[in-house]
This record gives sequence, structure tokens and C-alpha cells, in this order.
Amino acid sequence: MLLLLIGIPLRPKNALPDQLQLSMINRIHLPFFKIFSAVALTFGTLSANAQMSASLPYKQDAADTSAINSEYIEEKDFTSVKTKPSVSIFDNVSENDLQKKVSLSLNNSGDRKQLMNYLKQLEVGDNGSAGNEARNKTLFKFANLFARLKLYPLAMKCFFKTLQKNKQKHSNEEVAVSDSMGIDDSPSPDLPINTKDDSLAYVQSLQVRSEKSVRTTYENISGTFNDGKQAVAYALLFHVKQPSPGKKKVHVLAYTGHTYITLIKYNTDSTYVSCSFGFYPKKDHIFSATPWFPSTSSQFKNDAGHKWDEIIGKFISKKSFDKILKLTKEYNDVDYHLSYNNCTDFSLQAAGMAGISISNTEGKWFMGHGNNPGVTGQSILQGGYGTTDKQPVATLFKSLNTSVTEK
Repeated sequence: MLLLLIGIPLRPKNALPDQLQLSMINRIHLPFFKIFSAVALTFGTLSANAQMSASLPYKQDAADTSAINSEYIEEKDFTSVKTKPSVSIFDNVSENDLQKKVSLSLNNSGDRKQLMNYLKQLEVGDNGSAGNEARNKTLFKFANLFARLKLYPLAMKCFFKTLQKNKQKHSNEEVAVSDSMGIDDSPSPDLPINTKDDSLAYVQSLQVRSEKSVRTTYENISGTFNDGKQAVAYALLFHVKQPSPGKKKVHVLAYTGHTYITLIKYNTDSTYVSCSFGFYPKKDHIFSATPWFPSTSSQFKNDAGHKWDEIIGKFISKKSFDKILKLTKEYNDVDYHLSYNNCTDFSLQAAGMAGISISNTEGKWFMGHGNNPGVTGQSILQGGYGTTDKQPVATLFKSLNTSVTEK
């Protein structure tokens, strides 16, 4: 068959002697035979390798674990991995550069999966190892980063992982993780980082792009948390936007800043819902909510995309969560007053129900005085905050925006 393919004719009856014929064949066809043999050998090798690869399960290079497509990995695979996070685009970069990288990653499905897998590797790293403190710092850095990107549920998840690791490092402490979260005698939740955070973070990143706060109602706020799912944990964040970031100014011209809160409900199926909102004046006329006419009608606004300079966050109990929703309902029917019933007054009351205290929040202005964002934010900057529920200050998440840290 091979002789037919390379063009050697069959020997007829009156053919030349065998030795002479072989000599002619070698002179004419030997170069072609060598080329054909090399090609045949190459294709044979490739075919064999392809068949062998198809018969074996795919195993990715260990140095490229950050590129794993998390959609096709079961949860048990995540928890079984106990390796040091591989080299990633998120390693060894400044906070500003890291924030830019993560912000861009949120818009790309593949990059988001790589980000979530990187966070998962940080989460399941060996406890008590030499790299545990470094992982803790990295998780806290990501908590700050996600807060700045207004992805508050993911930010508090990362912060929770630091609480877990601190507890594991100091196993003899009296305060358990569940106690520090204020959860009512329930087992400590896990709040795992998984594939659901991928889609949830992407949807939320789209929702917070607009900085404009639009009107909402108590019914809309409370309805957000009526998702028909069982909760495993709750959290509150207290936000302050100062009139002049990093300065104790009550106002800059007519701008007085803003204070608002975020409530988060984490579910047993690894989903979550959150709502950021604040108490606002609803101007009855042009001079409403000014020193001349400090009282006016009120309204709530959705502050999911609102800027902030300082944040204090805390995991809270369902009892505290329900109290804050009740407070929100009560504020739905009261007037706004510039001096004693403003956005900071509402948010400070909610924070108090969450076990957060902030001192030195009052200031003075023309024809008035009271709690305000400028003084409150400066108090947070100077460490004037703590807890009222006998929990360590370490259970509070504090984050500052770049506008403050650059000063």
C-alpha cells in the first residue's frame, strides 16, 4: 500500500533485474519517501497525544489557579482547597491601583470569576500559618476597597472573614464570633464567598453608578428585606459625607453634607439584599430647612450611590435589625428639623440601636445648633467611636474614603 501511495509501479513480467530496479527507485523516490515518513510520523504522534489527552481528566497548572472558572466548581471543591493564593493581578499593587483593577474587573465576567476565586483562596487559607496575618490584612484591604466601590454586602463579608481569623488566632478570648456579631444565641454563620457573589456584585455595581439619590418610602425599604428567604446574619453601616472632607466644618456655603445608613440581610442560600437610605427634608418652600425656617416636611431617599467620607459598620442581631426598621417607620411620619431632627439625628439613633456610639457630634451654625455630618465625620476620624453592647471595638468596621486619606 505504501508503494502505491508514493508512486512505485508494480513489476511487470519483463521488468529490470531487482537490484537495478531498486537502485533506480532509491535515486528517484528516496527523497520523497523520507519527507512522507517524517509527515506520517508527526501526524501519528499528534494523534496519539490527542487520544491520550482525551482519555485523561483535565488538570490545570497549579500556578494558574486564579484562572479557574468558578461556575464549574462545586462548593466542596472550594472548601477543600488549602493552598496559598497564586500569583494574581491583584497582588502587590497599591490600594488606588487595586481599586481601579477591581472596578474594571466587575465589568468582565472572566475577571470577576478570577477575583472571586482569589478571595476564596484567601478565605480558605491555612489557619494559624505564617501567612495568616498577611491574609487578614489583604481581606481587610478588600473590605475597604469594596466599601469604596459601594459594594457593601461584599465589603462586610470580607470584614467578617477577618473577625473569624482573629478569633481563630486568639481562641481563648471570651467573646465568640457570633457574640461579637450580636446574633441572638445562634451558631456563628459562615458567610462563604462563592459564585453567587459574582452575579450579585455585578448587579449591585450597576445600581450604584448613579450618585443621584431618588425618593423612596418606608414601604419600599422594608419590602426589600421581605424576600421570603431565611436570614443568617444582619449588618448596618453608618455613612458620613462631610461638607469639607477631613475638616470640622458644619457647612460650605449652602452645602451641609449628609449622613445615612445601609442595612444588609444575608440569607442561608448565600444571597443577600441591602438598602442604603437617608432622612431628607422635603422642601415646602424655598426657605425650608434653613436657619430661617428650620422645620419642613420629610422624605427618605435611596442613597445606594451616594458619596461618603467615613463609614462605621457592624454585624447586628435580628432584634436590632427589627428595631431599626421600626425607627424608620416612625421617621416616615415626622417632620424634618434642621437642629434636632435631621439626617444625622436619624442615623445616630439607628447606629445606637446597632450598638455603635459616636461622641462629639454637635456643632453650631447661624441661628441653630445640633448634630451634623461635618462634626460627626471628624469625630470618627479622631477615633471618637465605640460600642454600647459590651463588644470589642475590633468588631467595628471602619473605612475612610480616598478623599479623606489623601489629606
